[in-house]
Amino acid sequence: MTELETFTDEVRTFFSEKLTPDLQKAGHLEAGIYAEKDVAVPWIQILDAQGWAAPGWPVQWGGTGWSAEQHLIWQREYTLAMAPSLPPNGLRMVAPAIMHYGTDEQKNFYLPRIRQGLDWWAQGYSEPGSGSDLASLQCAAVRDGDSYVINGTKIWTTHAHYCNRMFCLVRTDSSGIKQQGITFLLFDMDLPGIEVKPIISMSGDHEFNQVFFNDVRAPVSGRLGDENDGWSVAKYLLTHERGGKSATALLMRVAHLRQFVEDQAADGLDLRYDNTFMGRIADLDIELMRYGAFENKVFETVAAGESVGAISSALKIRRTELRQQIDEVVLEAVHHYGLPYQPQIREYRNSDQPIGSFTAATAMPRYLNNRAATIYAGSNEIQRDILAKRELGL
Repeated sequence: MTELETFTDEVRTFFSEKLTPDLQKAGHLEAGIYAEKDVAVPWIQILDAQGWAAPGWPVQWGGTGWSAEQHLIWQREYTLAMAPSLPPNGLRMVAPAIMHYGTDEQKNFYLPRIRQGLDWWAQGYSEPGSGSDLASLQCAAVRDGDSYVINGTKIWTTHAHYCNRMFCLVRTDSSGIKQQGITFLLFDMDLPGIEVKPIISMSGDHEFNQVFFNDVRAPVSGRLGDENDGWSVAKYLLTHERGGKSATALLMRVAHLRQFVEDQAADGLDLRYDNTFMGRIADLDIELMRYGAFENKVFETVAAGESVGAISSALKIRRTELRQQIDEVVLEAVHHYGLPYQPQIREYRNSDQPIGSFTAATAMPRYLNNRAATIYAGSNEIQRDILAKRELGL
């Protein structure tokens, strides 16, 4: 048995022994951006006990030191096991920024807590009127001794109602161009003057929020990087948000769709002989293999310690568009069973049976939620502008 085969067996054994039926069901019924906190907390703690909560981190902070091939195996088995997806805000977004820009004190305090699931982070970026044009943000912070006094608002703040910490971009100077005068702050969500109000999505889920700041005093010690240089930190973080490995997960979604088609054939709805429908699945397989090859090359660049720069924008564009295409094909497969509104089916530890199937119960919520995928983290139109300027020199 080769080393990679031994590793594959180890990973499969881990999932079979540690991924409880309740957590697996929650992963299967996931329709939002990532798992709810009551699902994600116990799961990340199980992963951390194994030393696998943050496999892509440097070893000194709890990473695994796996090879590129081992990471691919991990992603494949993770998806096949239908494990819950973990919130990226801490593990894959602010953590790399802290590693790069943070003081030793910040690294030693925050990184272990993120890896252990003790801290849950909200992303304070977008504002009303400042979405893809993020540099136009106006949420203001004025230095007063050892604090920044913050006034303003942030919107589309995913899971802010669960989070105990926020990384936030604030305006500390308005005298220069809009990319200047921005500062990157880390602070607690229970500070006086912070108010979180829910935004219910068209799928009926409460994932988003608007956060209001009224004379909030955030400590200067929570600043990441230099004052007025937060745009540099934000750009670094966004390369991690827009990048990441997802081809394997998307390929597995198509594999699950094929299995669903097989299962439905026994119930009289046989799509296997619908050449147009099966052709769409075959097209997705081809596009995902192509995307996966591109993603692997980028991952190898990152693993070598090199910057991928604007290429992360290309990954974001293709990943989100493919995700939406998969959602459309799944909706076609479940047919009219995708129409009933049954959010209770997706609740953690709910034992109700769905109308139609569990695949149908998540098809429409996933489709509706993922309509935003080509907008968040910078709209795909903006990403194409970035590529045109930085890669093509236009």
